[in-house]
Amino acid sequence: MGVVAVLHTESLQLDCKDTKHVTEKDVYNHLTSNEEHLLGEESSQSTNYQKINTMRERGYMEYGCQHYRRRCRIRAPCCNEIFNCRHCHNEAKNNINIDQKHRHDIPRHQVKQVICSLCETEQEVQQNCINCGVCMGKYFCGTCKLFDDDVSKKQYHCSGCGICRTGGCENVFHCYKCGCCYPTQMKNSHPCVEGAMHHDCPICFEYLFESVNDVLVLPCGHTIHKSCLNEMREHFQYACPLCSKSVCDMSMIWEKLDMEIAATPMPEAYRNKMIWILCNDCTKTSHVQYHLVAQKCMNCKSYNTRQIRG
Repeated sequence: MGVVAVLHTESLQLDCKDTKHVTEKDVYNHLTSNEEHLLGEESSQSTNYQKINTMRERGYMEYGCQHYRRRCRIRAPCCNEIFNCRHCHNEAKNNINIDQKHRHDIPRHQVKQVICSLCETEQEVQQNCINCGVCMGKYFCGTCKLFDDDVSKKQYHCSGCGICRTGGCENVFHCYKCGCCYPTQMKNSHPCVEGAMHHDCPICFEYLFESVNDVLVLPCGHTIHKSCLNEMREHFQYACPLCSKSVCDMSMIWEKLDMEIAATPMPEAYRNKMIWILCNDCTKTSHVQYHLVAQKCMNCKSYNTRQIRG
């Protein structure tokens, strides 16, 4: 009965008019023929896909600049010139040799034309070249007009920031008060500062929100370039340039100051001198005995203090 049911299936299209003379071998042979035909189509489709994929992969990681590996260049809408990327444009157009009134940054979201690096075809912004079919960037964002072949950066577009960032969206969260993406481990512990990322680095004055360099969030909530903070430490500066709070755990330094003060008695004229100090770390005031080395906060035991009254 099963064979008869199969025989009456239109897709088999058997020509035998007398179903009694159709054997299981005939059905098997017909099924095998259909399977071979389907496999042949699948194989053809697979071959075509491989060809298309090979065509799109041409020049992978072979083109680009120091900022991005990509297979296209952009036409800047502001000056109508061609650059490898927006950073290349900004570096060229903000050079010290450029007349100050002509210096400017590219409006990244307004880029409309790109030029394929392989076939030199100029076209509207899209991921694949309309002429040679090559993929101009493994990562592509139509909003930011961003192309990048190096996907190890784990790029993603943050709607809160309005730009693309790196690090993987699963590893970060967007703080709407600070106005930026932070690592998930900071979600319940970072101090929120309104627009913390929307200002210049307090050391080098580069705009932090769009900086390509690593940025650190200090315990006080202010932000700074990692390289700038390292340079501060090389010069024994451990306080935030904006609010003067300590940028790291200073307890070992405070212990050394305790020992130094204990080993350095004050002259007779200053032994009973009392002053008022303000602690930069806890913001509390204290009335303490004056010492030439340092003054210790009575509240948090920090030496990051300053004299406010004699």
